[in-house]
Amino acid sequence: MSQCQCCHHHHDAHSHDHESHSHEGHSRDDHGHSREAKAAFVSPVPASTATRAVYRIPNMDCPMEEALIRNKLSTLPGITGLSFNLMQRLLTVDHEPGLAAESIESALTAIDMLPERPDAAAAAAETPRIPWRRICWATGLAALAEAVELFAEWGRFPAATQTGAEWAAAALSLAAILLAGLGTFRKGWLALINRNLNINALMAVAVTGAFCIGQFPEAAMVMALFNLSEALEARALDRARNAVSDLLALAPATATVLQPGGAWLEVAAADVTPGSRVRVRPGERVALDGVVASGRSTLNQAPITGESIPVEKGPGDTVFAGTINETGAFEFTVTAAARDTTLARIIHAVEEAQATRAPMQRFVDRFARWYTPAVFALAVLTALLPPLFFGAAWSGSVYMALVLLVIGCPCALVISTPVTVVSGMAAAARKGILIKGGAYLEQGRLLDHLALDKTGTLTRGEPVRTDFILLVEEGRRDEVALMAASLAARSDHPVSRAVAAAGEGLALMEMAEVTALPGEGVAATAAGRRWHLGNYRLMERLGAGSPALMERMAALEAGGKTTVALASASTDAPGTARAEALFAVADGLRETSVEAVAELKALGVRTLLLTGDTEATARAMAKAAGVDEYRAGLLPQDKLAIVEELERAGAHVGMVGDGINDAPALAKADIGFAMAAGGTDTAIETADVALMDDDLRKVPRFIRLSRATHAILVENIAFALGLKAVFFALTFAGLATMWMAVFADVGASLVVVANGLRILRK
Repeated sequence: MSQCQCCHHHHDAHSHDHESHSHEGHSRDDHGHSREAKAAFVSPVPASTATRAVYRIPNMDCPMEEALIRNKLSTLPGITGLSFNLMQRLLTVDHEPGLAAESIESALTAIDMLPERPDAAAAAAETPRIPWRRICWATGLAALAEAVELFAEWGRFPAATQTGAEWAAAALSLAAILLAGLGTFRKGWLALINRNLNINALMAVAVTGAFCIGQFPEAAMVMALFNLSEALEARALDRARNAVSDLLALAPATATVLQPGGAWLEVAAADVTPGSRVRVRPGERVALDGVVASGRSTLNQAPITGESIPVEKGPGDTVFAGTINETGAFEFTVTAAARDTTLARIIHAVEEAQATRAPMQRFVDRFARWYTPAVFALAVLTALLPPLFFGAAWSGSVYMALVLLVIGCPCALVISTPVTVVSGMAAAARKGILIKGGAYLEQGRLLDHLALDKTGTLTRGEPVRTDFILLVEEGRRDEVALMAASLAARSDHPVSRAVAAAGEGLALMEMAEVTALPGEGVAATAAGRRWHLGNYRLMERLGAGSPALMERMAALEAGGKTTVALASASTDAPGTARAEALFAVADGLRETSVEAVAELKALGVRTLLLTGDTEATARAMAKAAGVDEYRAGLLPQDKLAIVEELERAGAHVGMVGDGINDAPALAKADIGFAMAAGGTDTAIETADVALMDDDLRKVPRFIRLSRATHAILVENIAFALGLKAVFFALTFAGLATMWMAVFADVGASLVVVANGLRILRK
């Protein structure tokens, strides 16, 4: 047994609830809706020091096995939290530093959940071996025993050999049960002594009971079919797992790296450090994230961003690991190690998201915890009450009880939700939509309002300066232009970047005491004066506003332009600021924005533009994009207040943004969408869904995927429960047999898994 990877670090943003021992941190919003804790995409948020052990459990596939592990580990003193990722078979244990790893491993080994080191590559490539040969032999022996039994019942054997035929059927049945069922009996016994009624315990009791009442071939057939169903289900589940792990294969294992002596050498991608120079030939995949240093080419970025059209790349442009170089050769400088590439972070985020429970999955898990014991109790009553009080035959009542135990298997029910949700998240990731939890995928169907930031969301986020109006003497034009460019270069706001870009080529001045003014602009000190670059609200606050300035800004904004003014004040007299120049910036709509808004309307989602720009600019932009409503002149807290207002009115609100000023509203919205390609790290961390190529059309795609996922979840649960109800009726009517019940359970599991995998093709 290999040792686990155990490390001391901080808790991340996924809080580990001690009572439930799972990644199900929730809060309540203002109108009582359950909200899952926001998940971080870029980096975890430190909370408290803890010791964490991560294990890979190869045979952990079902919530029943999760319950067995939870019951066992909860008895160990020092356990502070447990997190389960069934699709990746990963168990995360948070514990006090004094608890030895050997104690955890011994507890897991005692219940046959052998822990392994969770090497990511090995976990993606290795799956538990399925003993197909043993299952086939057991099924064949069970079928032969059934045939011998039937021939004996039909009188096809001479009277002298009837007893021998019965003994032969019993021997064949026992061989089939031992061949297929030793593992099931061992797991069932471990579950029973740990007070856990899982499927292995139910099957062990049912098969033992059937054998004891003389139903030898049927007991063998039940065990053989159960093992066959487990094997087929494992194969089907691996398809869902591979939907995520296949992303690992997108990035090549090696890269061609420039060596100190000038030679090019093929090196393992994991060994390449940031700052290295890498060469990519036509047709090759990019191995790491970086910035193009020389050469030009066209790259297919579909594996990362979902873009269907290849993108031109040249010096200074960003390239992603996993993308495909289609035409020319180029060289790039590595900006992130293999474990920190955008592709690696996407895979990590999707895997982390699998550890959370979607609302439907939490409901099913709670239902299964009550359903299985209830069926077991019903089976006991069915075996005892009719013979004791109504004179029924013991053999018939016990047999009916055993059929009920087989029907009590909840596998088809509990496996239907994680397969469907993970398939949906994997399908979204392939299209450049990164969903940070199953709850968001499931709840996206409820969105009826979508709030949109303007710059970088509806627009391209690359405005250009269109007007420069000097408000002081002409001789100071160069000085004012230099100050404006120097100050604007200290801000990451798109409007500031446009002003800074217009001063390209100027030798920028050093600026001190740089201060970001959210919703207003930026300020800094240079040449003995305090300089401010921002909107009219800032000018008014500084005392630099005037009716003439407002009129000139309004005239420019009526044409859909955004205006900012440059003001300065003496550091000795900060209250005497004076406006020195006026700049107008224009940012065109994204080509996809109008189409995205139209699709949202077709889905019944009302759109709302939230912007810090003026009324005239907001009105012009909303009209051009087809947005239903707009609110202008907003500060970050104003956007937050509008989202809260809509939620109090009972609306399900989504928010799309890309900047720091959008973060409060993104956090408060039922689902926050970040424009991940051009957005800030704060927005991406805060949001629940990241759009990897900033294409707003991905929001309606996400909503359609959410609706399809929910529909399949409902179909699977209805099918599984409906089939159980049918077999309950058949059992009490005396028409159901044990092998029929197992066969139905096998079929139900395969149907719900196959139905869940349909999302991968959507």
